[in-house]
Amino acid sequence: MATLNKLMLIGRLTDNPEPPRVLPNSGSTVVKFRFAVGKSKKRPDGTWENDPNPLYLDCEAYSRADDTRPTKLTDLIIQYCGKGAQIYIEGRLQYETWDDKNNPGQKRSKHKMVVESIQFLDTRGGDSGGGGGEDRASYSPPRNAGRPAQQPAQRDHDNPPDQSEGDIPF
Repeated sequence: MATLNKLMLIGRLTDNPEPPRVLPNSGSTVVKFRFAVGKSKKRPDGTWENDPNPLYLDCEAYSRADDTRPTKLTDLIIQYCGKGAQIYIEGRLQYETWDDKNNPGQKRSKHKMVVESIQFLDTRGGDSGGGGGEDRASYSPPRNAGRPAQQPAQRDHDNPPDQSEGDIPF
């Protein structure tokens, strides 16, 4: 049976990320932050109306202890993300349960996002306090990088294109 657990979200941090914490058993580093996603719409006068009911999501990002990259995902989040920073994150949804400390015997639960990659959408020097240019965690050049752009062929929409034998018309 095939399964898929992938989230792709654009939103803003509701506060600064928590300080990084090293997990005792694995030596991995974890950074937690809260993320808000909403649906804004443009009014007829050109101003934007924010969603009155945004979705708030707890997020966690991990960097393994044996990760040899010079800049790890958790380092990028701490360095470039602050309250109000707009980011694009990809990851997976995870379900978490625990015992309620205030009500013994009661179980609590929530869904959280485990972040696997990030892109910073604010420009440097933006007014959000976060931001930071290109995505350093999962950047890959466009497919046609280094090749000259090709102009699309002009088509005469009144006449169908010439089709040689074996061409597919779509």
